[in-house]
Amino acid sequence: MTYLPLPTPAEIRSWDTQAITAFGIREEILMENASREALHVLLELTGSITDKRVLVFMGSGNNGGDAAAVARHLHNLGADVLLLHTKRIREYHKTAGYHFKLARAIGTSHALLTPKNASRLLLTEQPDIIVDGLLGTGMRGTLSSDKICLIEHINSLGKKAFVFALDIPSGLNGTLGTADPIAVRANATVTFEAAKCGLVMPGASQWVGNLYVRSIGIPAQVQQMHPVSHLIMTDKVLNLRRPTLEVMHKGSAGKVLIIGGSKGLTGAPNLSALGAMRSGAGYVTVASPALLTQEVKAGQPEILTLDIGTTEEWPMHVPDTLIRAIENSDSIIIGPGMGRSKDAATFLRKLIALLRPPTVFDADALYHLAEDKNLLQSLSEHDILTPHPGEMARLCQKTISEIQVNRLRSAILLADIFKGTVILKGAVSCIAQQGKPTVISPFSTSALAVAGSGDVLSGILGTHLAQGVPAREAACLGVYQHGLAGEFLENEFPQRGNLPQEIAHALPKAVRKCLCSQPTT
Repeated sequence: MTYLPLPTPAEIRSWDTQAITAFGIREEILMENASREALHVLLELTGSITDKRVLVFMGSGNNGGDAAAVARHLHNLGADVLLLHTKRIREYHKTAGYHFKLARAIGTSHALLTPKNASRLLLTEQPDIIVDGLLGTGMRGTLSSDKICLIEHINSLGKKAFVFALDIPSGLNGTLGTADPIAVRANATVTFEAAKCGLVMPGASQWVGNLYVRSIGIPAQVQQMHPVSHLIMTDKVLNLRRPTLEVMHKGSAGKVLIIGGSKGLTGAPNLSALGAMRSGAGYVTVASPALLTQEVKAGQPEILTLDIGTTEEWPMHVPDTLIRAIENSDSIIIGPGMGRSKDAATFLRKLIALLRPPTVFDADALYHLAEDKNLLQSLSEHDILTPHPGEMARLCQKTISEIQVNRLRSAILLADIFKGTVILKGAVSCIAQQGKPTVISPFSTSALAVAGSGDVLSGILGTHLAQGVPAREAACLGVYQHGLAGEFLENEFPQRGNLPQEIAHALPKAVRKCLCSQPTT
């Protein structure tokens, strides 16, 4: 599959409800399936659990029911299990109560866990394994002081134990991936049917540990009839690339025109050109102010240049030579190193008014779009915007922290006022378009956190647009290849230090490595 569903907690609850009401699958069966899948993952990770000391934390909801069922299985396999429940036995009802009853019936040791007796129960003996089933995805808002205390105990014990979270580490927001103010710090998390949004958000990995997704039997029809609002890319995204043909020539491989560069910022269009060439474009030209073109070229014969005007500033009109170049191009990239002068702003307005092929608006072009938001209405559904969090904050008139706290909503916010595709760059980049599910990148790599990285990405995007890939698919494909290159460079430069041009140079190697690792069918 090109994309996998990435539901919110509300959407996964809807799937559960539909499976139960529309298909008659008993909730007890779904919970039993979840517990069996969790058990299999735990055994894969820890090996035999016979005689191992296991503390299982059971909350009040369905996550607690999962924990009770897991505790029963572990007891059956010979583990020394203590099931710690946060409510009195008589307060457990329905499905969670059913599985708690089964665990007690087979002799699973259990005890009521309260803030008053927590220290006594938890500090008597160091466990080998901790299973977290306290809160699940239903947690909203700030944790209570009692829950904070319990999670602190778990994390303290977890320094010498293997911590295994069921569905989501307790305290982690299932949509945002934030802890308010703390969450269980798991070594591994098993989540059911599909990963929830919060599990893959930036920063969530410190709580989630290694993530495992296991099916519990939700019918495929339920997922098809109730599509989710977010998706995550798989390596099958690479299949969106246009095929390489033996009869291909430079004209048919995509003609990309990059419009950018200003005094002191000539490296940006150069890096964009490298990104375009290394991702397979056949013909790449950089158009920049006349006195800067040789500096943009930087002695690289592969980069073609086009002089704009006669100075190092942007002229007040679009020259005929550039209009002809635009007409002869398959895609355009506007903005890398363009500068923030009034002349650049005026030039950008005149460019937007022209008939043009699919266009990537990056860097300083985004600054000028934020200054005159009416220009956004002039853009096409074939265009791509590529803001980083600072640029997105300016475009949406918010702070960077407001953008980062809910990256999914932020990407959608801009997509709602722009017909094309929005890429909110950064760890776990988000791709949004009106009326379509938001797509999330699986990559969070520090190798890409270097000035010029975004310029390389704009070049990759330009290539795919030039080769006829639609904007949203081109955005997903470009972001994925960019992430692969970053991951590849982490091995080459494990302590960072890679140059942005090396991101471009790594692209073919990283893609080939990924393709070679895909199973053959």
